[in-house]
Order: sequence, then C-alpha cells, then structure tokens
Amino acid sequence: MDKLESTRNRLIELLANAKEQYISGQNLSEKLNISRSAVWKHMKELEKDGYNIEGVSKKGYRILEYPDKLSANTLQWGLNTKWLGKTIIHKSVTPSTQQVAHQAVQEDAVHGTVIIADEQTKGKGRMNRSWHSAKGKGIWMSIVLKPEIPPHLAPQLTLLSATILAETLAEFTALEPKIKWPNDIFIHNKKTAGILTEMQAEQDQIQYVVIGMGINVNQDVDEIPEDLRGKATSLQIESTNSWNITELIQHILVKFEDAYSKYIENGFSDVKVIWERYGYKIGEIVTIKTMRESWKGKFLGIAEDGALLTTKDGEIKKLYSAEIEWN
Repeated sequence: MDKLESTRNRLIELLANAKEQYISGQNLSEKLNISRSAVWKHMKELEKDGYNIEGVSKKGYRILEYPDKLSANTLQWGLNTKWLGKTIIHKSVTPSTQQVAHQAVQEDAVHGTVIIADEQTKGKGRMNRSWHSAKGKGIWMSIVLKPEIPPHLAPQLTLLSATILAETLAEFTALEPKIKWPNDIFIHNKKTAGILTEMQAEQDQIQYVVIGMGINVNQDVDEIPEDLRGKATSLQIESTNSWNITELIQHILVKFEDAYSKYIENGFSDVKVIWERYGYKIGEIVTIKTMRESWKGKFLGIAEDGALLTTKDGEIKKLYSAEIEWN
C-alpha cells in the first residue's frame, strides 16, 4: 500500500470512529500530518468513490453515507486481513483480471495482491471457456500468491479455493453450495462460480500463482445469457435476495487468508475433509473422459493429494486430469 492509500484509509478510519460527530479539519490535519488543503483534497477523492461527506464551517467533516460501489478504498475499509488485499488493484472494465494480475507481477506485485473489476470483457474459465462477467453484477477477482510449495502441488490451490468459496457462500447466504470437481461451485445443480488457477514456475519452484474467481451474485434470470439459463444461476436468483458485493468480497478474503495460511502450515488433509463435505455427486455414477478412453464409474471423492477418485472395472482409479459428465 502506498503512502497516499495509507493516508486515505486512515482518514476514513478517523471519520468512521467519530461516528456521526464532526471532526475538524485541523484535528484531521494534525492526526494525519498533512495540510488542511491536503485533507480537503482527500475528501474530494473520497466523494468520487461514493462517500457522502458533509463539511460544515467551524464544525468539520462527517460521513453521511458510505458507498456501495467497488473501489480499492471501499474494499480495504473494514478488511480484517494481515497480508491479503493490502494492495488492491481495481478496474472499472478490463478484458480479464487474470491478465491484469500477470502484468502486475511483472511490475513486482507482492504476495496477496488482489485485482478486482466491475466488468470483464473477455473473462475466461478452465480450458479457455468464456465467462460472462456483467458490470456490477458479480465478483470478478484474481489473487496473486507466491507459495513456497513444489509446482506439482499447485492444483491443490484450486481445490482449496473451492472450499473457501463454498464455506463463505454457505455462511453468507445460507444456501447450500456444492463443489463440482475441480473448479466450479454449483447451487441447485447450476453453476454459480468458477475458479481458474494459472501458474508461472520453474522445474522445482513456483514463481507465482494467480487464482481467478468469477461469482454470479446479483443477476436476475433475464441477465443470464439465454443459452446458459439451464446451466448457470446467481446468488440472487437462488435466494431471491440481493447481496452486498463489497461485504461478500471481504468475507472471501478473510476466509481465504486464514485457510491458505493453515494449508501452507498443515498441508492438504484438512482441505480434503472440507472439500468432500461439499463435493458434488460424491457416491454417484458419472461418465469419465480422458484423452484415451471413456467409461462410467462411481465418483468416490478426492485423494490425499487432491486427485479425483473413481471406479473402473471394479477397481479404484486415481485421475489428475479428466472431463466429467455428471449425467
């Protein structure tokens, strides 16, 4: 976080802690160690972010209304994390938050940098499938990580991220999300969220990983593309409630930081337990397709390393890559 962002966040904190009372420009100037003129300029920038700030001569300033739109400021205010999201890059429109994340790393983005967009014009999912990312209707986010784990374990980060989304959505909305292996969140048998993990690595060392998340939040049925309405849904459609996107992002980031730290410290075993708690169609017959063959087998869950477990010809088979038809 640069000095400008730090000063602005501290300013928001001072105004918020004053509750509905006024706090004088002189008081703010002294606490922030900046001029009265600089305080005024910061106020104008906060108003651009959607804060409704009242300034009264001889009394000072107070916040009348907090913004409901996304920005780095609104996301960081009230975000109780230690390292995740301390740097936030916000874009009104971008082809893809993944693209912005990769570029940010080339410019020395730190571990825990978060990229968020109001709208993506070329959002993508696994295997280059497109992802419809409507403006202001969902969460289009990427997280830069620099984990000290061997490259072959990177796919576990996708499964970890899926458990974080499933748990957060269950707590936040009281809906019952399911994780469809390896990277989708389903609610009532329709896709609500997807995860895309991209990695840059050498043979024995990860340079960085970008975890992309797309979550349909406040779309109505008629805002889901017509050809996807049988397959895709949103939190609003399934709950009949609209949701505060800023608060939902903050919940995800807080849970992500905690779960990621535990994973780095303790390994995958706890993630496996949570994943299977939310696993989609565990115990049911599915069709598995690999590059060479196709068969029907029972989906048994995931292995200790995150691989898919299924049956084939009466034996348990372990798969690291496959397409599943969920029948």
